[in-house]
Amino acid sequence: MPRTSRSKSNSGVYHILLRSIDQQPIFKKDAECERFLDILAVYQKKTGYQLYAYCLMVDHAHLLIQEGEDDISTTMKRIGTSYVNWFNWQYARSGPLFADRFKSEAVEDGHYLLTVLRFIHQNPVKAGIARDVRDYKWSSFREYMGEKKLVDPQFVWRMFSCDQEQAIRELITYNQEDNRDQCLEVPAEKTKTISDGEIKQAVRMKYKIGLVTIQNQTPQTQAEILKYMKEMKGTSLRQIARLTGYSVNKIYRA
Repeated sequence: MPRTSRSKSNSGVYHILLRSIDQQPIFKKDAECERFLDILAVYQKKTGYQLYAYCLMVDHAHLLIQEGEDDISTTMKRIGTSYVNWFNWQYARSGPLFADRFKSEAVEDGHYLLTVLRFIHQNPVKAGIARDVRDYKWSSFREYMGEKKLVDPQFVWRMFSCDQEQAIRELITYNQEDNRDQCLEVPAEKTKTISDGEIKQAVRMKYKIGLVTIQNQTPQTQAEILKYMKEMKGTSLRQIARLTGYSVNKIYRA
């Protein structure tokens, strides 16, 4: 089936979603996140695109970006190819890393730009790996608080107030609001879900212990079991948290 053409944004602004193949981790270490941001900086300098927001999750990334000298497809191809080449070299692997081509939606007005910006910054909170948008290290939210790297916050600040301190306060409040924002989502996994009983049985067969005793094991063994459970097809962080008593954040970092 031929691909449908990408919707063109009249404003040149796009919400971009990059997904890994089969939900495999591509940003689980700080070094990987840092490398991706370095690549964004390189091509930002080369093409002059404007970045309004970003968030790197374990198996996907969101960007809110305005085209520069190159069209969005060319820009994303260069960014993706550069990261994949580095990732493959780093892990002695070959082949593609991202699923299909990137997903995008046009952002045509300021109201929706702010909606997407909030949606991107709330990704870690809604995934249960951060309590507040200010806590997550690998999103652009901290740049709006003054830690400038890739984002020039002036444009968004002015949408809230001409006074910078007031703009920051209102921006924090806006990004913390409960909402029903529906933007470009990561598609639901197609893999079959696995039951609690199947997980318990698999752990018992491999490690000869019941999950009720996991917190009595050595830290190394605990981390190994959590990693094993995360890699099972069909499990979720919340399901593992329920079975082990650990926080979602601890499981995510295991």
